Amino acid sequence: MDIKSYLSQSSFIDLLLDAVCVVDRQGRFIYISAACERIFGYAQDELIGTHMIDLVLPADRERTLQAAKEIMGGEPKLNFENRYARKDGQVAHILWSARWSENWQMRIAVARDITERKHAESRQQALFDISEAAHNAEDLMQLFKRVHQLIGQWLPALNFSIALCDTPQGELSFPYHVDDHPQREKSEVSHFSELVIRGGQPLLHNAHDTASWLGVPLATHKGIIGAVLVKSSLGSERFTEQHKELLQYVSTQVAAAIERKQLHTRLQYLAQYDALTHLLNRESLYERLHGALAKAKRDKGFLAVLYVDLDHFKQINDRYGHGFGDTLLQHIARRLQHCVRESDTVARMSGDEFVLVLDNLKLPEHALIVAEKVRLNLSLPLLIEGHTLNVLPSIGVAIYPEHGDQVPQLLHHADTAMYSVKRQGRTV
Repeated sequence: MDIKSYLSQSSFIDLLLDAVCVVDRQGRFIYISAACERIFGYAQDELIGTHMIDLVLPADRERTLQAAKEIMGGEPKLNFENRYARKDGQVAHILWSARWSENWQMRIAVARDITERKHAESRQQALFDISEAAHNAEDLMQLFKRVHQLIGQWLPALNFSIALCDTPQGELSFPYHVDDHPQREKSEVSHFSELVIRGGQPLLHNAHDTASWLGVPLATHKGIIGAVLVKSSLGSERFTEQHKELLQYVSTQVAAAIERKQLHTRLQYLAQYDALTHLLNRESLYERLHGALAKAKRDKGFLAVLYVDLDHFKQINDRYGHGFGDTLLQHIARRLQHCVRESDTVARMSGDEFVLVLDNLKLPEHALIVAEKVRLNLSLPLLIEGHTLNVLPSIGVAIYPEHGDQVPQLLHHADTAMYSVKRQGRTV
């Protein structure tokens, strides 16, 4: 009796959940147990006579053939892993134990399907990689691309979008949006994003005649700032509850990274700018002034420093309140910015004191022209909370090189000149 007949009569083998396979010296199946159909998707008679290597994924064929050669050389193999293409096109991860029968001139193997285990390991690794990428992200765009790449291993993610609505107006923006039809309008994804954000819950939409949608809100301790969305192509794999769980994990990591990046950006901004007026602060002013002065010296040009103080600001604060005074300072800041070129510097020194740095002046007297422009603009009536104010400024001017060639000298001269003007009751 040959081995094929012997095994065929041993019906108990077909009760095994692991597959038993027998392959001849040429690598052709001569026997497979019933479990092969569950594992590979092929009926027993479909595989008999076919070459084992034809089912192995191309990337795994070379080492599989080498393992087969070693087995036939008398070296049994335990726990050898490779991947096979199932009949339905899916990939099966197989754990083999095999040995060579010299008497039968056959390779006898037991195959265990470890696809679920490999998927679980791969998913765990993907989750770890996503967490690590989110934690170490310095550039959000690179993070979005990396997350897209990682989740694409687990769910249909050819179409992947990050929607943000963290602007004061609540308008949606899409810092990352990949669509398999680039010419398609964003109206669909915008609509679905709004549904997810308004509802504040994951949303899974499957329909027979449309693409599958899955969206999860980006939630922070401040509230929902956007959504992560994926859309399958029509006719492809549909999203499932497992996919939703994965995307929820992704959204948590992405939301934390965005919040961390926004906080970092905010701290960087506050290190350079005044939080109330959004003008440069004192430290940034010194840095700009040092740079402008070095350039003026190098180019043998002129530079001016204007020190601006609002007359009677304390009385305004006392009469109308500090909130009113803050609003006034914001109006003054905007007017000052409109009085100078984009290349010039406007900074809030402290309280109601501002400093303007005018670099690259062709003539020293141009500084006096700008000072007069500032005086006229700041003196225009202001309507704040139903009250009309006429704010008068005192302005002191220092010019390089006439009044000094160092930053402290120029600031001191402009400050002294400003107080002199204030005492005299005039502005220039």
